[in-house]
Amino acid sequence: MADFTTKSVTKSAERKLSSPIDTVANFLALVQDVIENNPWGCTSYTSNNQTVPGVVRGSEHYSGKVVYENAEAKTVGQISVRAPTSVAFSTNISTIVAATAINTATAINTAMGGTPSHDSSEDSFSCALKCHNSNGEVFSVTFRRDSVVVSGYEADSILSGIETWADTVALLA
Repeated sequence: MADFTTKSVTKSAERKLSSPIDTVANFLALVQDVIENNPWGCTSYTSNNQTVPGVVRGSEHYSGKVVYENAEAKTVGQISVRAPTSVAFSTNISTIVAATAINTATAINTAMGGTPSHDSSEDSFSCALKCHNSNGEVFSVTFRRDSVVVSGYEADSILSGIETWADTVALLA
């Protein structure tokens, strides 16, 4: 019977942040800075006869909670919100919280027995970047509110470069 033979050894590493990234705005600024300034020296490449930038945004998601509190400030209900983009997330949260004048929202507030507020301490955000190293490797860097994960790389120099850069970014301490 034939055996499987290892063709490559991909690695992954995670950096836990000492404190979560405080706002979606700061999170988005960090991701956009990486895309625009390419601090890891990623290179463009050709795929399906199309030029692909060295760093591109991949999958992302944003989630959080709207809590309902009664007059005694006791939590009496909650609505979980999950969205594929930060814009959709912000729109969903603000619509739920600010829509008290709309009949449907008033009915929800009555049914919940309280008034809504966004509990941002429960927010979660994630954005994966697809990156192409000058050595030809394609790897991912996933930013989360509380961590950064580098995955799918083989060359240790890739992680070393990202780690050196991350050491200079206050949000990633």
